This record gives sequence, C-alpha cells and structure tokens, in this order.
Amino acid sequence: MDALVLFGKGLFIGLAIAAPIGPMGALCIQRTLAGGFWAGVAGGLGTALADLTFATGAALGFAVFQDLVERIALPLGLIGGAFLMGLAWRGWPRGQADEPVAAKIPEARSLWRTTLVTYGLTITNPPTILLFAAIFAGLGLAQTGSGLAIAALVAGVFLGSIGWWAFLSGLVAALHHRLPPAFALWTARVSSLTMAGFGLWAFASVF
Repeated sequence: MDALVLFGKGLFIGLAIAAPIGPMGALCIQRTLAGGFWAGVAGGLGTALADLTFATGAALGFAVFQDLVERIALPLGLIGGAFLMGLAWRGWPRGQADEPVAAKIPEARSLWRTTLVTYGLTITNPPTILLFAAIFAGLGLAQTGSGLAIAALVAGVFLGSIGWWAFLSGLVAALHHRLPPAFALWTARVSSLTMAGFGLWAFASVF
C-alpha cells in the first residue's frame, strides 16, 4: 500500500481515537486551565506517544500484539486503575476557585513529568490497546509490510493524536479569559470524577 495513503489513514486513526472526550480529554482541559497551554500539550504528548507505541505494535502484527495484551491484561488493568484513582485523588480541588492561568509557562521539568505520567496512564489501558488492534485488523493494516509503510502509518497516528491535543489545549488557552473562575473548579471536579469512574471500571474489568 502506498506510504502516503497509509500516512493519511494513520492521521485519521490518531485523530479519531484522541478526539472523544474521555478521561484524557478532561485531564487535558484541567491541566491547560491550571498550568497553561504547554501543560496541556505536554499531557497530550504523553498520550500521543502511547498511541504511537500501540500503533507500532498493531502494525507489526495483530496476532502477536493481541496475544501479548491478553498475557499482561491483569497487571495492566491493576496499574492503570491505580493510576486513574491516584490522579483523581490528587486532582480533586480542595480550595476555592482560582483564576485560570492558561497564559503561564510551566517549568520544563514539570512538563516532562506531565508527559511521562500521561504516557504511563495511557499505556496501561488494555481497552485502548485492543481498540488499536481491532482498528488495524479491521482496516487491513496489521502487518503492513515494509519498514517505510509501517513508519508512514505510525507517524500519521502520532501526528493525528498530538494535533488534536494541541488544538484542544490551544482552544482552552485562547478562551480562558472568557471563562469564570468557577469553570476551572468544576472542570477539575468533573475530571477527577471521570478518572475515578474509569479507574473503578478498570478494576471491575480485571476481576
């Protein structure tokens, strides 16, 4: 299959998987309001890198990828659920609403930490892994062939994913001055409850 076509399909897949507002979307909005545009992008980068990892595994071979996921589903589910519950606890606001600070620039160390935490949270989510495997198998993209074809496909997935997170962070940062302080407070609450709900669901899925 032509590398350019595969790149386009990868863009679509990355965007389609990132765009639905789930726990990662709520977390991205919360981080942008609390830490600024680059804090939101740093979290999105972690998710995009995890998507890149999933896409690479799925492109290299659906059967092997699925078998690996089934073998490590239990520890992944436990780790992912614990990650989500921990973030929900830490993210729950414990004071009054503060002014959004979406214009400030966090320290580089804080940005890298955000990226690593979000990568770990996304990479330990078995349903997302299986979703990639199912999409790649359904579209006939598993075992795409040459190294160039695989590189084009996974590069498209990564750019589609990070493009969405940059857009979402930029939109929230651009509108922050129009949002009341209470918006950040309620966003933090909704984000924490969403992550706690997904964490409990991850534990229930394991057992």
